[in-house]
Amino acid sequence: MISIIIPTFNEADQIASTINRLKEAIGASDVEIIVSDGGSMDGTMLLAKESGACVSLSKRKGRAAQMNTGAAFAKGDLLYFLHADTIPPEGFLADIVQAVTQGYAAGCFMLSFDYPHWFLKANCWFTRFDVNALRFGDQSLFVTKASFEQAGGFCEQHIVLEDQELIKRLRKQVRFKVINKAVVTSARKYLENGIYRTQGIFFIIYLLYRIGFSQQKLVRIYKKLIRQDKL
Repeated sequence: MISIIIPTFNEADQIASTINRLKEAIGASDVEIIVSDGGSMDGTMLLAKESGACVSLSKRKGRAAQMNTGAAFAKGDLLYFLHADTIPPEGFLADIVQAVTQGYAAGCFMLSFDYPHWFLKANCWFTRFDVNALRFGDQSLFVTKASFEQAGGFCEQHIVLEDQELIKRLRKQVRFKVINKAVVTSARKYLENGIYRTQGIFFIIYLLYRIGFSQQKLVRIYKKLIRQDKL
């Protein structure tokens, strides 16, 4: 079984559409969809249940904690972490199973946005390369449950760049695969905050992360500079 785990916080405008599109793509496959919520106040959990997903309420808000909660709830031996505003490519289940069969215990897809701007397209082009600096949560992440547990799951002290931190640890233990297909994620944050400005902010936050700024400082900077905040 494959368990698709979606962390949410106030995603009422996205979650039903995402789940319905996943169900269409899954068909009769042995897959469960788990929404791990961080205390939404806009009806996200109700909409997720009505759309046919299993819903778990995380004791802590934050993607790392919520994805760990979803993983603990999951029945599958293969986990697939997906953002609420992201749609995987056609045939994604077969692609993931094939990668695992080939000996890759973890991996992701390339990235694309639902808005046709040349700068976003240029950024997405680089996600084909197997370089850890280019790995972010919007690309989704698959990992065997055994490897996830062996790595210790997501670090719940990480509020930002939690996916990259886990992938760095996973790479020390297992083979990692970047599948040559792209998920489609929402460009809403870029459109809300300005495409060039948003990318510049993300670059600054990543640079500060690499030179050792604490998560508390990174979160303060993020919340000060980025509107449509989901942290």
